[in-house]
Amino acid sequence: MKKAMNVVEKILSKHLVEGDPRKDAEIGIRIDQTLTQDATGTMAYLQFESMGVKHVKNDLAVSYVDHNTVQIGYENADDHDFLQSVAKKYGIVYSKAGNGICHQLHLERFGKPGTTLLGSDSHTPTGGGIGQIAIGAGGIDIAVAMAGGAFHIPSPKVRKIELKGKLRKGVSAKDVILKVLEKFGTKGNVGWIFEYAGPGVRTLDVPSRATITNMGAELGVTTSVFPSDSVTRQFLAAQGRAGDFEKIEADRGASYDDTFVVDLSKVEPMMAAPHSPGNVVTVKSMKGTKVNQILIGSCTNSSYRDIRTVALYLKGRHVADDVEVGIACGSRQVINMLAKDGSLAILHSAGCRMLENACGFCIGAHMSPRTGAISLRTNNRNFEGRSGTKSAQVYLVSPETAAASALTGKVELPTQKPVAAVPSPKKFPVDDSMFLYRETAGRGVPRTEIVRGPNIAVVPKGEPLAADLKGVAAIKVGDKITTDHIMPAGARLKFRSNVPEYAKFVFESMASSVAPAAGGASRSFHDACLAFKGEGLANVIVAGESYGQGSSREHAALCPMYLGVKAVIAKSIERIHRANLINFGIVPFTFEDPADYDKIAAGDKLELKGVRAAVEGDGRLEIATPSGTIAVKAALSDRERHLVLCGGLLASL
Repeated sequence: MKKAMNVVEKILSKHLVEGDPRKDAEIGIRIDQTLTQDATGTMAYLQFESMGVKHVKNDLAVSYVDHNTVQIGYENADDHDFLQSVAKKYGIVYSKAGNGICHQLHLERFGKPGTTLLGSDSHTPTGGGIGQIAIGAGGIDIAVAMAGGAFHIPSPKVRKIELKGKLRKGVSAKDVILKVLEKFGTKGNVGWIFEYAGPGVRTLDVPSRATITNMGAELGVTTSVFPSDSVTRQFLAAQGRAGDFEKIEADRGASYDDTFVVDLSKVEPMMAAPHSPGNVVTVKSMKGTKVNQILIGSCTNSSYRDIRTVALYLKGRHVADDVEVGIACGSRQVINMLAKDGSLAILHSAGCRMLENACGFCIGAHMSPRTGAISLRTNNRNFEGRSGTKSAQVYLVSPETAAASALTGKVELPTQKPVAAVPSPKKFPVDDSMFLYRETAGRGVPRTEIVRGPNIAVVPKGEPLAADLKGVAAIKVGDKITTDHIMPAGARLKFRSNVPEYAKFVFESMASSVAPAAGGASRSFHDACLAFKGEGLANVIVAGESYGQGSSREHAALCPMYLGVKAVIAKSIERIHRANLINFGIVPFTFEDPADYDKIAAGDKLELKGVRAAVEGDGRLEIATPSGTIAVKAALSDRERHLVLCGGLLASL
């Protein structure tokens, strides 16, 4: 008798190329589609170039420009010219700046049920909203996938999120995912995939499903996925892509490793308080709090459904005098629809600032709030300082809560005066004119000259792991250190293609945690690492729980590797960052006894004797510290072990 399968099993089984999904081990899957954005794409394509492949080998590769679109200085323009020329040469679809945000665009124009998508952005799981296994990863993993290689993940555990009932007016998908975050938090979910099921699924349109899978990234799961059903079929048909539909639903009797039930009818408006998406409270508990800024959009909530809903709340009214309201749509398609139905005029008349349809405020690239401001935002992360203003208090809310609050300048419940639900369009206006080289995808134009400005630097490679290491704790940080903490975004993003320059800003905001210079003088992590490296010491990062959560940015491993970091010792490490550490030859150790974290101080000398033999074996190592010996372990697959020993993926080729 054929085994009953859930959605995850159905898709992964068709893409399995290595390993056994029934075992608690690593599996390799074939990748059908890849995406990059400009902040991660430059390095990904530099790495792809170094592999010597003549053209992309997966079904579709798309290079989006949506992060660094506010071009102050030559660096971003350099990157964009490089990306466009690479796309033409290697057969990659290029999405020009202004076309929209990668995840919204990919959902509209390319995402296909039943396929796999790998993206160099942690919110790639947005594609799960149409029944696609979509996973965020570091740029070098995308380069490997474009070259035809497999992508590796731990054989996943699958948690069924069973939805029943129907959302009340004024409550939306953002509140649903915040409810899930309230239950499961931002740590402890590594190795899981969340699969949404149950009768409540059919009450959610595709943009709502995509909001939920998008913010699943904040849980730390591998990805999240919805079934592909009649709702999916209608969305794809409306996009002129009926031929891309495939029905994919869990079989009756399919098994799961765990189940959590959400009654949609009982979900109330929620918000994430500073400074974590997992710090969830009810809107009711914050009602009346004065607000200085409200920003609506980002890859999480920038669909036509979201922005049209905001327009309905604001129709015939004006935002409060002392609140700044900005709106960034997800794509030109959304802008065009809002222009045609009058929503754009409503928003303009209501006093909203219409921003470029790009990532912008979500990554701190513009619209930073004033000192000490309270900012309500519909994006997906509210890490301290991510907005560009460290003292700002950023709350994550739904478009409905944002719109209701904009009218009074205070936190308001959107359920008090809800608007009518926005129906799913029967036909979307399609304009693909800002996608370039679609006709060459998969073939490329080999004679194309790659454009390289002075901001495009050489990709550094790691060195083989030494037999023994004399090390030093170059920095000691606490729990929930994000990749934003490690590698700042905002104004620093323009150096992504120039590692020596970008490395100057590693742990920029955490100078107090860096090992001091002689005499106790404070210094940057960059300077400390170079000083220790000059003394022949290997730099080591010591961290608490959930180290490396957040963005997929591989530079949070690549730049430390460039500075001589050889190991991370943490209580726990998040999935994407752990993979990036391995890809750049940094050993991802965890404490066998978490209490040993307290035995190391910044600046302590560490003896990692026999570290290479430990990696070659079971990964267990005893490290000598000034406070005594501590035990750590790096649980590595055979493939990961090989990469670490070689000094990283590029060094292994």
